[in-house]
Amino acid sequence: MDYRDAFRVALDQVRSEGRYRVFADLKRHRGEFPRATWTKADGTTQEVVVWCSNDYLGQGQNPVVLDAMTQALAEAGAGSGGTRNISGTTRYHVELEAELADLHGKEAALLFTSGYVSNEATLSTLYKILPGLIVFSDALNHNSMISGIRAGAKAQRKVFRHNDLAHLEELLAEAPADAPKLIAFESVYSMDGDIADIAGTVALAKKYGALTYIDEVHAVGMYGPRGAGVAERDGVMDQIDIVEGTLGKAIGVMGGYIAADAVIIDAIRSYADGFIFTTSLPPALAAGAAASIRWLKEHDEVRQAHQARAAALKARLVQAGLPVMESSVSHIVPVLVGDATHCKLISDILLADHGIYVQPINYPTVPKGGERLRFTPSPAHTDAMIDDLARAMEKLWAHCNIKRMGGIAA
Repeated sequence: MDYRDAFRVALDQVRSEGRYRVFADLKRHRGEFPRATWTKADGTTQEVVVWCSNDYLGQGQNPVVLDAMTQALAEAGAGSGGTRNISGTTRYHVELEAELADLHGKEAALLFTSGYVSNEATLSTLYKILPGLIVFSDALNHNSMISGIRAGAKAQRKVFRHNDLAHLEELLAEAPADAPKLIAFESVYSMDGDIADIAGTVALAKKYGALTYIDEVHAVGMYGPRGAGVAERDGVMDQIDIVEGTLGKAIGVMGGYIAADAVIIDAIRSYADGFIFTTSLPPALAAGAAASIRWLKEHDEVRQAHQARAAALKARLVQAGLPVMESSVSHIVPVLVGDATHCKLISDILLADHGIYVQPINYPTVPKGGERLRFTPSPAHTDAMIDDLARAMEKLWAHCNIKRMGGIAA
């Protein structure tokens, strides 16, 4: 049997659907975000502007963060030395967890190697600690959350329609009153840009005796007076049982975490395979993340500037007649295309002809027919950059034969 043939067939299927992904080889310029150098397949280079980075605030270029990482590297070396349970707990990890607990107003926090791992490990572990647990999951939850929930193979899982609290309550009311329950949802949904009704969800959790688990990955650093997320902005952070977040987006570094009551954190630490058996973050990453969080707690003006940039981009694209998705009430600016081939074509032309880098978003990240370009403006994106993008998009929408307001390939 030629096993390689099966892999070729799988790749051919992806290519035939127009969703084969080609990674752009980029080198960011220190201190010049969002500018970068793109190395093409033939080895030549071109200067580009990055429009799809999740380093939303440019913290990966903040001198305060870079200095902290450089100092930690000089003091402690490169690696952590192992898992946290054997030899991989350093002072840098302890200090970062303290910063995260303080950020969210919780008793404790626990670091993981990524936001994906923190979701998957925590949610799967809750089934071990709470026998018979029923998890109520929003239909648009991230793959990492779905993966963690599915890991409880014998447990019950209930999926409620996206942001539909009436449907959630129906499912909660049908569940046994004495069964342990948990509502898992996100604050900012990164593909549509909409935001959950956190207060309403918390009210239902209290009514039916459920725990709350919120993914604030796309909101940490971005919302609230100190950057703790939408729950802080909405004044309900103290009513959330478990907050999950990332260090790899607005914080500008790498890693994931949860924050909660100390007893919850200690139990997850003691049972989660994704924590126990994984080498911990290098000290330099932990030091950089801690410095970034401390800085963001004191600089709300960068969040205000960021929101202003997002609003300016939305307004400019709408003015050009482009189908910015109305679902977005956040900093995410998604423009619907509705066809995988056209979406990639627009992305390729923007990069090659206009020096604008934005990756096409297609299945399985979004449903087929929901292909889009997802723009993430930062405080460093200038009015000139916004105008260049809008003009290029306006030209390409006609060139690629896309219906302007419908977003569906003609």
